[in-house]
Amino acid sequence: MRAVILFATAVALSGSALFAVAEATEPPVMPVRIVDQNGMPVANAVVTVYPQTRARDGRITFPWRNAMAQRNQQFVPGTLIVPQGATVAFPNLDTVRHSVYSFSRIARFEIDLYGRDQTRTQAFPIAGTVALGCNIHDNMRGYIRVVDTPFAAKTDQNGIVRIAGLPAGGASVRVWHPMIRTPTQESNATTIVSPAGLRMTVTIRN
Repeated sequence: MRAVILFATAVALSGSALFAVAEATEPPVMPVRIVDQNGMPVANAVVTVYPQTRARDGRITFPWRNAMAQRNQQFVPGTLIVPQGATVAFPNLDTVRHSVYSFSRIARFEIDLYGRDQTRTQAFPIAGTVALGCNIHDNMRGYIRVVDTPFAAKTDQNGIVRIAGLPAGGASVRVWHPMIRTPTQESNATTIVSPAGLRMTVTIRN
């Protein structure tokens, strides 16, 4: 799949993107819906927003744990969002041993085999995407999206994500998903105006 351009009616951009923008019931929240070319929702897409009117300072935190578990021979959650500089825990909840490795550009590492109820950790100082695997179980795939903005969240099974606390003014929006066909598996950054109070639908095409 390939991500098409994101845009709102306040910005005059050309392209074949499909969109829908309407007033939201809660102005501080920007709901975003990600769909494929057939209109079906895309789950586990990471949406990041970079407001132009807010300095990127202070510590970024999210309400979920910086942890990627191994359960039923799968990485859980399949996609994890963490702030830049985070240390991620890898607890093994299976009865078999697992390893964790990545050949991704921003984080190349290998954690040797370890057993049930044991945990290993790894720091991620660079923003970007980390693809995970296990040397013993080739079917295990996971992704860590390391972000440098507090405005980041993952779409649910309905393809919807709600970005809260956005200030008024311009912002740049990016969408990441492992099936997007770009070198970074990420849509191009697009500027929108007054994100607070907008509802946007983004289409991902083949």
